[in-house]
Amino acid sequence: MMAMALSNRVRVALTGLILAFGLSACGINNVPTLEEQAKSSWSEVQNQYQRRADLIPNLVETVKGFAQQEREVLIQVTEARAKASAVKVDASTITDPEKFRQFQEAQNQLSGALGRLLVTVERYPELKSNANFLALQSQLEGTENRIAVARRDYIETVRAYNTELRTIPGRWIAAILYPQAKPMETFAAVAGSDRPPAVKF
Repeated sequence: MMAMALSNRVRVALTGLILAFGLSACGINNVPTLEEQAKSSWSEVQNQYQRRADLIPNLVETVKGFAQQEREVLIQVTEARAKASAVKVDASTITDPEKFRQFQEAQNQLSGALGRLLVTVERYPELKSNANFLALQSQLEGTENRIAVARRDYIETVRAYNTELRTIPGRWIAAILYPQAKPMETFAAVAGSDRPPAVKF
C-alpha cells in the first residue's frame, strides 16, 4: 500500500512537472513578458525626452546672453518645451492612439523649435565658441541621438508585442488569459520627412 501511494505521488509530481514545462514552452507568458519589455522601452524614451527638456533651460539662458534680439526664437523654444512637458503619455496610455499622437506632435514641435534655435546661433560666432554653449550643444546632440535609439528600441519591442497579440497561439492566449492586452502605438515619421531638405547656397 505504501509503495502504491509513493508511486501515485511520483506520477502526480511528474505529471505536474510535464504540465509546467509544457505550459512554459507554449508561450503562455509571452504576452505579459513582451508587454513589460515594451513598457520598459517606453520608459527609456520618456527618460531621454526628459533629459532633453532638462537641458533646454540652460541652452536658452546661454543663448539669451548673446542673442538678446532673437527673443522670438527663444520664446518659441521655451513654449514648445512647456507644451511637450505638459503632454504626458505613460505606459498605461500608450495604447491610446490620440494621446500618443498628441505626445508625438508636441515632441516634434519642440524638435523644430530647437532646430530653429541652432540655426539662429550660426549668426553669432562668439556664441559658437563659448565653452558653455559648446558643452550644452554637444549634450543636446547626444540626447537627440539617444532619443533616436530609444525610439528605435521601443518600436522594436512594440512590434514584437503587437505581433504576439495578432498571431496564433499568442492571440488565443491573450484572448483567454490577458483580455485587457491591447496593441500599443508606435512612432510615425514627421509629415514631409520623406522628401529631402532643400539645400540653398
